[in-house]
Amino acid sequence: MPAARESLLDAACTALERRPWSAVRMVDVAASAGVSRQTLYNEFGSKDGLARALVRREADGYLAGVERALAGPGDPRSGPSDPRERLTATAEWMMSAAHDNALVRAMLTGCWSERLPSPALSAVPSSSAAPAQRRADGPLPSPGDFVGLVRDRAVAVLGGSGRSAPSDTAELARSCELAVRLALSCVAAPPAEGAVADLLRAVLPRRSTA
Repeated sequence: MPAARESLLDAACTALERRPWSAVRMVDVAASAGVSRQTLYNEFGSKDGLARALVRREADGYLAGVERALAGPGDPRSGPSDPRERLTATAEWMMSAAHDNALVRAMLTGCWSERLPSPALSAVPSSSAAPAQRRADGPLPSPGDFVGLVRDRAVAVLGGSGRSAPSDTAELARSCELAVRLALSCVAAPPAEGAVADLLRAVLPRRSTA
């Protein structure tokens, strides 16, 4: 992503932390990023385009965090961790991301407060010359889409070689979706600290994620 575009998105994110999206002005975002207002419009086309790009970036960052959590320990000498532990770590990361980022929380729950931008999830016409903006102008993930995306990533990572029997793969997919949906319920109604791990260990069958 071009440096100017990234700086503008950072500036928009900072502005959103300080005031409602309706009060965020394009001229202020451009000034904060150290670029001209024309550069801002060249990149995003409009304030709605900026909102879509901001949501798209946060969605991509969220999914990248999911993949890091699923990957488990980075040191190969430690060996593969228990898949149930990796699902638990992923669920805990999902909750943390939603707690720390209001846009992520809105994307996962579909509850967009008046302070936030709330672009349509369907694609919008785009004539942007910037490939990143054309992607942002495409469909944005719904809460249901995120469930499927995280479930499928978890199955791909935890399924290993992919040579498991169909019944094992189906059981793994059910366990992964259960973990994702339980984590989302904890986003909406946070449990006591550390409780999500106990909940997942209680409901996830040991053999299905082995």
